[in-house]
Amino acid sequence: MDLDLLHGRRDPLTVALPFALVRVTGASMEPTLRAGDLLLARRGASVRPGDVVLCDLPPDPWGRPRPTAVKRVTGTDPDDPGRWWVESDDPRAGVSSFDPTVGSLPPEAVHARVILRVRCRKWDLRVRRVGPAPARD
Repeated sequence: MDLDLLHGRRDPLTVALPFALVRVTGASMEPTLRAGDLLLARRGASVRPGDVVLCDLPPDPWGRPRPTAVKRVTGTDPDDPGRWWVESDDPRAGVSSFDPTVGSLPPEAVHARVILRVRCRKWDLRVRRVGPAPARD
């Protein structure tokens, strides 16, 4: 699941703030999170299995960097307990630690823990016909 970092870039001021506000743009965390949802995440917060986090995944198989992602921490790597295992809520969309190009993540790749979600639904812009006012006696 890609994220749109609101105010877009990682400048020193944005990185120094304890909170990040992001907009979800992918489908890998459905039904928990949907495209358009806003997330408030706390940088440097402790992480436990079950938490939803903002993280950097390793480059794709062609060496291209992947965008910051939102994933669920499912536990520590059994081969290296200092690393995190992350997964998508919808395994058919997105990548997870099961992907050999991803694997488990080092702690520095997990930037923030999501603490709040705002579900942003599209406004219903359909035009509805309004009939005549009822007659008065």
